[in-house]
Amino acid sequence: MEGTLKAANALGVHTKLLEVREADDYETAFVAAIRARTGAMVVFDCYFNTWNRAHIVALAIKHRLPAMYNQRTWVDEGGLMSYGPSLSHMHQLAATYADKILKGVKPADLPVLQPTKLDLVINLKTAKALGLTIPPTVLLQASQVIE
Repeated sequence: MEGTLKAANALGVHTKLLEVREADDYETAFVAAIRARTGAMVVFDCYFNTWNRAHIVALAIKHRLPAMYNQRTWVDEGGLMSYGPSLSHMHQLAATYADKILKGVKPADLPVLQPTKLDLVINLKTAKALGLTIPPTVLLQASQVIE
């Protein structure tokens, strides 16, 4: 989250952090974002947000606020778009590591890997519901487009 805020500020994008402590706080946060004339939002992944994923996605659509997430499960739920590590690729890497460990390689001898495959997933139905047109150049870069 801190890296995202730093990058936004470096690009001259005004940011505001909306904290939510209870499920009922989401509506208040969205209303505050709309009052502040927020143009879009990034929803950070945490246990609480994941648990309330359907509610957050529904509020984003209700308030016509474009939102981006870090996992495709949000887009499958109806979110606009996600950009983040490919979970299927990370699972493949984990299987490779498990295989090496089972063959006798010490876990401490294996390098720590960073995700190298990132997925951009776009939900065109949600874009239409929000009144957005996704530029063709962005659609061409997407790993998957949900229609």
